[in-house]
Amino acid sequence: MTTLVVCLDRTDDVGRKTGLRSPVVGWEAVRALVTDVGLADPEDSGVNTLLESLRVAQDLRDENEEVVVAVVSGDHESMVSADRAVAEQLDDLIADYDPDSAVVVTDSAEDERLIPIVESRVQVDSVDRVVVRQARDIESTYYLLKQFLADEELRQTILVPIGLTLLVFPLLATTVGPAEGAAAITTVIGLFLLYKGFNIDERLTRLARGTRESLYSGQVSVVTYVVAAGLTFVGLFVGALGVSGLEDTPGVVIPATRFAFDSVPWLAMAALTASAGRLLDEAISDEPIRTSFLNLPFIVVAVGLVVRGFSAYFLEQQGQMESFVVPANEFLIFSNERFVMGAGERLALYVVTAIVISLVGAQIAASLSGSSGEDERSDGGSDAGPQDGATADGESAAATPDSGAVPDRSDPELTDGGAAAGADSPADRDR
Repeated sequence: MTTLVVCLDRTDDVGRKTGLRSPVVGWEAVRALVTDVGLADPEDSGVNTLLESLRVAQDLRDENEEVVVAVVSGDHESMVSADRAVAEQLDDLIADYDPDSAVVVTDSAEDERLIPIVESRVQVDSVDRVVVRQARDIESTYYLLKQFLADEELRQTILVPIGLTLLVFPLLATTVGPAEGAAAITTVIGLFLLYKGFNIDERLTRLARGTRESLYSGQVSVVTYVVAAGLTFVGLFVGALGVSGLEDTPGVVIPATRFAFDSVPWLAMAALTASAGRLLDEAISDEPIRTSFLNLPFIVVAVGLVVRGFSAYFLEQQGQMESFVVPANEFLIFSNERFVMGAGERLALYVVTAIVISLVGAQIAASLSGSSGEDERSDGGSDAGPQDGATADGESAAATPDSGAVPDRSDPELTDGGAAAGADSPADRDR
């Protein structure tokens, strides 16, 4: 009884990679083909299929059956030509070896489409499909999922939102409707992604850590920051009141301008308070005050004046604000009559005042920083002076010793040298 163990290759991968023509028949020929295919493409599953064909043939041979192992390949040009090529090769094998049955070995569903061609020519006793146990992509995906599930932070970041979504959506769908539930969940997911994308959690953590350190260190800026926050809320409230007092005005330009005009003094005061607290912290510390902290209060006041001036100009142009009237005043030898200041004149006054304040701030910051630098240099010079003087005094003392000073004879060098120099040697006494 002769059994044909045939390995099917519909797309002719073996021929394209090794350059051999099929069929390849015989144990040694197929064994050599395994090496050729493995060297050409070690990742090809066809290597496992060829080895499986040899294993099946060896098992049948151990059962004292006459076995013929062969590799049959098709054509990669078209499926019809591939099937016809396989049919011709099978006819040649059957004519040469006259097998009683066949065992078909494949590695894909595409190769299994050739089984009816084999069955039409010889009895098929078994079909052995080779499945690679560890495919690279599947194995990599498995280990990535395993590593992902082992990371607690990733689980909380991804699995928890997905689980909450799956739990909340059915409740929202049954209570308010599927569309509203989907919209609500989409909004929450969008906010969560923005929260993670802008790294807000780490920023809040740094803010809390900085606040805690400021409280423990007793910085003045903690109090001023709280006051600045209160002034900010007051400014927002005053701005909202100003907008609510407007008549029906189309658009958002006039309400926004009114809000800026009413809230800017309070917001500038809040920024000025915060910068003053920071400046006090710098002044209390041992380090020199940086120029940016000295100039910041003046910049805040200047920006506030500019914003208020432009907002007042736009409001007056739209008839939402009356012109500024300067009453008649008399002070000592100075006096002025009552006059009305136009929108352009008031804007120019605000801008010029802001520029003057910013220039004064820059000058004060430069002068204070320069004086602090001179103080440091003077302190360094005074510290170095006594040392240099001491060194000079020491050198002068060493260079001009006191004539009446008697050298210390307790010094071994001076004692030995003096004795050797002052006493007569035995040779001199003999003379």
